[in-house]
Amino acid sequence: MARNSTRENIITAADRLFYERGFENSSFADVAQLVGISRGNFYYHFKTKDEILDAVIRRRIEERARMLDAWVDTSQSPKESIAQFIRILLMNEEKIRRYGCPVGSLFAELAKLNHPAEGGAREVFNLFRIWLRRRFEEMGKGQASDRLALHLLARSQGVAMLARAYPTEPFLEREAEELLAWLETVAEG
Repeated sequence: MARNSTRENIITAADRLFYERGFENSSFADVAQLVGISRGNFYYHFKTKDEILDAVIRRRIEERARMLDAWVDTSQSPKESIAQFIRILLMNEEKIRRYGCPVGSLFAELAKLNHPAEGGAREVFNLFRIWLRRRFEEMGKGQASDRLALHLLARSQGVAMLARAYPTEPFLEREAEELLAWLETVAEG
């Protein structure tokens, strides 16, 4: 049990550091210090930084999938589920202004590095895209569903990036409200 707990603590710490500092700027020592374990104990759980990255990406996929599933399981309408997705910007506003989107920032960093885990990071975007496409399909948007899903995904990523560039402006709130208004328009036909 302790072994698994330590491993989970390492993944949690690495996830936080990769988000706040970036993958390249986070070291074994940084993660070990945050968890409060020796480097030797650290290596018992993970041999390479890439192993940690893979575990972080897997966790992000699993956590986001559970979150998205919960929105559907609460018997919300497809429109309300999509609105929940948009409201993530507002719920995580402070972190987004400071560090950007955890999904977008990690993917962008790995893409610049041409890192093999770039595909795994893309899977989080795929998860969002497929989930959004299904909600738009449930709204009766047919062949336009994937285009609408990509539009929303692209716009939310742009909002997250620019909110970081302009952290003191009410940009994020305004854009989230405009996205919610856009969703109303899409839902009406």
